[in-house]
Order: sequence, then C-alpha cells, then structure tokens
Amino acid sequence: MLEVLLLILGFILLIKGADAFVNSSVGIAKRFKIPSVIIGLTVVAFGTSAPEMVVSITASVRGSNALAISNVIGSNIVNLLFVVGLCAMIKSMRVKIHELAKDFWFSILAAALLLGIRFFSGETFPRMGSAALLVIFIIYMVILIRQTLKSKNPEITESGEEAKKQRPLPVIILLTVLGCAAVVAGGQLAVDSAVKIAAAIGISERIIGLTIVAIGTSLPELATSLVACKKCETDIALGNVIGSNIFNLLLVLGSAGVISPLVFDKELIFDTVVLIAGSLIVLLFSYTRKRITRGEGTVMVLMYAVYMTFIMWKI
Repeated sequence: MLEVLLLILGFILLIKGADAFVNSSVGIAKRFKIPSVIIGLTVVAFGTSAPEMVVSITASVRGSNALAISNVIGSNIVNLLFVVGLCAMIKSMRVKIHELAKDFWFSILAAALLLGIRFFSGETFPRMGSAALLVIFIIYMVILIRQTLKSKNPEITESGEEAKKQRPLPVIILLTVLGCAAVVAGGQLAVDSAVKIAAAIGISERIIGLTIVAIGTSLPELATSLVACKKCETDIALGNVIGSNIFNLLLVLGSAGVISPLVFDKELIFDTVVLIAGSLIVLLFSYTRKRITRGEGTVMVLMYAVYMTFIMWKI
C-alpha cells in the first residue's frame, strides 16, 4: 500500500514539475530569442533523460547490466511510439521537419551504431564501445550548441503585454531548475515503487527494464510532451522526445557502459530493431504533410501495444 501511495506521489510530482519546466523553458527561449525546438532538443531533453541516467548508472554499478540497457531501449520505444503517438492522438502535431530531420536521423544512426558494436563485440558490450558513444555525444552537443547560437532569431519578440507578464530571468531559471528537479524526483519515486511491486511478481530483469522501468523513466517525457502539446508547443513535445532518445543512447548508455561493461543479449537485438523500425515509420509520418495526424498517432500507439503484447507473451 505504501508503494502504491509513493507511486501516486511520483505521478503528481511529474505532472506539476513538467508544467513548471515547460513554462520556464519557453520563457528562456523567448528571452534569448532561441527557437522552441532547440530548447526541446537540449534543456528539456536533458532534464527528462535524467531518470534513465540515474536508473541505468545505478543498475550498472550494482551489476544489473541487462536492466541498464533494456531500460534505455525500452524507454526510447515508449518515447517514440507511445508518447508521440498519444500526443498526436490528442492534437495533430505540426512538425518542422527541416529543423528536426538531422536530429531524427542521428537518433536512428545512434541506435544502428549500438547494433553494429553488438555484432562486432558479442554479448559483452566493451568499455571502448561505450567510450565511443560518449565521444560521439560530446561531438553532437558541440554541433548542437553551435547551431543554437546561430539560431538566435531577432524576429522572435514579445509583445508589450507579454513582456510585462514575463518573470525576471533569475526567477525563470530557478523555476526551470525546480521543475526539472520535481520531474526527476517524481520519475525516480515512481520507478522505485513500480520496480518493487513488479519484482514481487517475479518478472525477469530484461522484461522489468523494457516495461515497468522503461514506462516509469519515460513518465517525464510523457508529462512534459503532453503539457507542451496542451500549450500548442508541439516543437518542444517532439524535440524533447528526439533529443531525449539521443541522450539515452549515447550519454546514458555510454556512461553506464564505461562504469561496467554492459550485457547485450540476443533478445535485446530484437528490441533495438523495433526501435529503429519504429523511428523510420515515425520519420515517414513526419515527412508526409509536415505533421503527425491523429490517425497516425493511433497507429503508433497500436504498434506499441502490439510490441508490449508480444514481449509479455514471450515471458
């Protein structure tokens, strides 16, 4: 009963934290004349990827390597198919594909690189492979920061009324930090409670990572993206998911793998292929009509339901 109450408390922290986080992030974007999509790919993506990092690094330190990697792959599948699909079902998502295409393709290549290293190294993912992921992530961030600096748009201005309503910059930054902290704390609390409930049932480490833990660590992305869609900030909603998936594959797995070599078993190859295939389908949806429609969102959620049914059936 205590774990159920903690789970509910975690959800409350997630929703309230996401609301404050999106509001303050949009405020920062307008204050520095930076497009919302860039904020989604960086600040918001990093904040919502923190639970995956905490869980995967903790699992790696404790020797639960299957949980460390299945958490990331499962979370990315949840983000891509369920989170984006659900957002599109609620409100058709306009996609600025010319701004997101490079990052979208990069997330697909990162997943493909993971498979490539697995095929060359075998089940044990070497520390050198993890270090390579970290190096690629650093290069990606340098390029993204340079892109951000070039993307400052003098045409993004606030009306006189909006300027009056805007809080002072130190307050906005404080709200961003507090919102991010609430999201991370809520996600961690929800995951801890869910894992304890699931472990009592006797579910395997890989299945726990792909289901309960993956869904739990994706709650920040879900909460943040839903709030962003509600506020008609679909750029942040989609940019958040793409950026978060890149952070998970490169930064989270890279960090966890450097601490302790990861175990990448045969079953996880299938899950990674599902992630790549799902990414290509969502990318195709994004190119058509430059938006993800309610119908396409429904298809994405159904794809996730089929995937979940399949892996639960295989237990």
